[in-house]
Amino acid sequence: MARSGQPPRVAIIGGGIAGLSAAYRLSELAAASETPLEVALFEASDRLGGPLETIRRDGFVIETGADSFLSEKPWALQLAERLGLRGEVIATQEQYRKTYVVREGRLVELPEGFSLLAPTFIAPVLRSPLFSWRGKLRILLEPLIPRRREESDESLARFVTRRLGREVLERIAQPLAGGIYTADPESLSIAATMPRFVEMERNKGSLVRGLRVAAHGRAAEARGTSGARWSLFVSFKGGIAAIIDALAARLAQSIHRRARVIELNQRPEDADSVTPRWRIRFADGAEFDADAVVCAAPAYALAPLLEAHHAQLAAALAGIRYASAATVAMAFRTADFPRLPRSFGFVVPIVENRRIIAGSFSSLKFAGRAPDGMVLARVFIGGALQSEMMALDEDAMITAAREEFAALLGVAAKPALVCVRRWPESMPQYEVGHLERVAAIEREAGALKGFALAGAFMRGVGIPDCVHCGEAAAEAVFAAMTSGG
Repeated sequence: MARSGQPPRVAIIGGGIAGLSAAYRLSELAAASETPLEVALFEASDRLGGPLETIRRDGFVIETGADSFLSEKPWALQLAERLGLRGEVIATQEQYRKTYVVREGRLVELPEGFSLLAPTFIAPVLRSPLFSWRGKLRILLEPLIPRRREESDESLARFVTRRLGREVLERIAQPLAGGIYTADPESLSIAATMPRFVEMERNKGSLVRGLRVAAHGRAAEARGTSGARWSLFVSFKGGIAAIIDALAARLAQSIHRRARVIELNQRPEDADSVTPRWRIRFADGAEFDADAVVCAAPAYALAPLLEAHHAQLAAALAGIRYASAATVAMAFRTADFPRLPRSFGFVVPIVENRRIIAGSFSSLKFAGRAPDGMVLARVFIGGALQSEMMALDEDAMITAAREEFAALLGVAAKPALVCVRRWPESMPQYEVGHLERVAAIEREAGALKGFALAGAFMRGVGIPDCVHCGEAAAEAVFAAMTSGG
């Protein structure tokens, strides 16, 4: 099996954004250092990008997964610049930067300045119909609640209830967290998902005080908006898949589709130094030898590959649960809306007992997503708290989406276009203790020579986090190879 005289090989398992970013970063490092290197990326399906997919049809730009990413985390934007996409980056449309919450069957605007879990300003909360007077009083008491002294992790539900009360959890925190993580707040780790709020409590003793300090100097931006800081979200003119397409074009010679890995073996420690460290076997019987491997597939797909030789690592990976979700995109005429919602979308608290977890208006969020006179919308179904919805067939999902839009928005017309995408086991669940679990995974993986992990199951589910994770894995294996490690 010796490959004496051949350039080192790196195999990347998984063709999502993390795997593609790792492959591209390796090509950059090799070119910059003039180091011969062979990179091979193996994707089990016939398409790249995982749940990042853009469908362009009849003048519509339909996102079936994530439709944007945070510019505040620099890694995705930096990658876009290196790929020549900086001129394609677009921001959200300012006039629609509002978020609504379903409350007793109506869409109610999230109070101005409410930042995911807590308010920056108290007056809008007092005016909001989202909360009872008892709930409002509980929010007013937040600065008086003693800070937590324990260092251990806790659930988002416990954190929010402890600081702001049950109403904030049920009416804002749960649906917003559900929209981001498709998760159950009772098991979702606050430290792994929203660490800045943990730091605010620890350093300021109050979330309200912490948010006011953070808002200093950007009050003009914070006022007049609700929900997330929407000015920080960006996409591409042609859709989020533009970055996937650009990476695929740059890496065309390295990509192998429909290459399902069924076995990953490490060579014995006493084997000669010119023998590749890893042998990969595929479902079709083919084999590939590599000097290093970056595993960027979901944790549940990697665990069986490692179980025979690295049982502890495999068990830790298998312990990460995933949730499933689906999106239903629908196009309507502007005239089909009794009143056009001037917002990016709405979230649905589980206490409302509805069949969707959120809705968004793609053509209001970003320009150029629909022809003139049309509104492109998306409905989100499933998640950890409504997993039974994933058992519905496509027609039943469409029916549920249409009926909820009729009930909440008064849109009774038949959509001009419908597109359904299922994403089974697509969202890793950052349960309480997730950071400790990932640290243990990293320790186990770090003991393996020529091996690195990357993906949304590690330290962030967003596009920038996955880019960063993939690039860090690439840099680690490249440094080890070029240093003789």
